[in-house]
Amino acid sequence: MTALLVAAARAIESHRHDTLVRDVYAEHFVRAASASAGWPVRIQEVADGDANPLWGRFARYFGLRTRVLDDFLLRSVHTSSARQVVLLGAGLDSRAFRLDWPPGCVVFEIDRKGVLAFKHEVLDGLSATPKAVRVTIPIDLRADWAAALADAGFDTTAPSVWLAEGLLFYLPAVAETHLIDMVDRLSTAGSALAFEVKLEKDLLEYRDSPLYTSTAQQIGIDLLDLFNREPRPDSAGDLAGKGWSTSVHVPFDFTRRHGRGPLPEQNDALEGNRWVFANKP
Repeated sequence: MTALLVAAARAIESHRHDTLVRDVYAEHFVRAASASAGWPVRIQEVADGDANPLWGRFARYFGLRTRVLDDFLLRSVHTSSARQVVLLGAGLDSRAFRLDWPPGCVVFEIDRKGVLAFKHEVLDGLSATPKAVRVTIPIDLRADWAAALADAGFDTTAPSVWLAEGLLFYLPAVAETHLIDMVDRLSTAGSALAFEVKLEKDLLEYRDSPLYTSTAQQIGIDLLDLFNREPRPDSAGDLAGKGWSTSVHVPFDFTRRHGRGPLPEQNDALEGNRWVFANKP
């Protein structure tokens, strides 16, 4: 359901006149699932438009996040020798089909079997063709995904680019630490990683945030029931301690850079969100 929510946000963003990202596949995912078939895929389909906290501000956040992480991935592969891209918890990500990858790129998508099967069904129905070699790995991240990745052809002696988008705040703290540690172990020099975390001390302080209440009321997803509320590890600091160079940003940094996206507001559910970028020398 959360993957469908983000797909709907990408669809809305794609149809804006001032779009930050174009994803022609997103609305097809939304329409193909019975749970989301009635959701909007254009802002014009929302009665209160951009004033709607879910389909306005929150959707624009996901559009901005998509653009920033698109830029990270393309910059990482075009400015280095890295040709392995690993999408952890890939969901309905269509980057293997959307982005202009350099020759020789392999995009590994790791997610649960049911998610990838639905994705295959929709993309096959559209006769979609990936712009890189695409390898799907149907496994839960709680299982031995590293072994499955190796079995699928991942080369630990070559540099790689990793993405954990909208993933870590659903995991227990120990699982986040394990995942980040595993990425470090599997990454050689020249590798890069981007991920998103939430740093609020108490998520329930934002229980009445318009982003959370509107999401629950309009589409029945209570994000605070899905997020893990344990104290979060300092994954950026852990990577720095292992020799990675890291930078941590608030999403609003990129709103100001691109001139589009959410800005801070009162009782803001996005206040603790951070986007982390790391490189292994």
